Amino acid sequence: MGSAKNTSTGSRKERIEELRRAERARERRNRFLVIAAATVAVAGLVAGGVALIQSQKDDATTNTASDAKSASGHFVTGTDGVKTWSGTLTRNHVTKTVTYPMEPPVGGDHLQVWMNCNGDVYTKPVNNMNAVHSLEHGAVWVTYNSKASQADVKALAAKVRKTPYTLMSPVEDQKDPIMMSAWGKQRTVTGANDKNVDAFLAEFVQGKQTPEPGAACTNGLSQ
Repeated sequence: MGSAKNTSTGSRKERIEELRRAERARERRNRFLVIAAATVAVAGLVAGGVALIQSQKDDATTNTASDAKSASGHFVTGTDGVKTWSGTLTRNHVTKTVTYPMEPPVGGDHLQVWMNCNGDVYTKPVNNMNAVHSLEHGAVWVTYNSKASQADVKALAAKVRKTPYTLMSPVEDQKDPIMMSAWGKQRTVTGANDKNVDAFLAEFVQGKQTPEPGAACTNGLSQ
């Protein structure tokens, strides 16, 4: 009996020890899995953080460089009174604000969506960066400030509405009461009856200066 009892006790101890060994092995395996998972997670976070920082740096560099390029150059006035931008007019689509070196702008980086310019007359200021995209499509932009007479504004609006690839809007900060702009081109006119109005439209609506001739002037942005 004693021998059987000892054998039973010994077997139980061995079984317990076996279970303990198995438990310790399971704990070691679980710790390894936890450490491995944590390492992978940390590595993912680090890689993601590096990628995000690099992406932000790239975006900042792109937009900063674009703004700088948009500001390079100057106007050269021809004998006909038309000013031509001599310098770089970049054409990147950007998401940050572009500061143009002229008002109204005649080109440079701009937003992805254009202002509708199928004879569209806007009574409120439009975003320069949308209007520049319209110029890229070959539109002429007629602008005026509070010094322009209401009669001239009304007459010009009627002309614009009849002319595809044009748009009109107020720009209070411009130098002269009434101005006309195309991609890389600009001039001042004295009023709606100034012969230079029709001359500018004839030459620059879808003119040779157009970077993207035939591109849409509809299905863009409208007020």
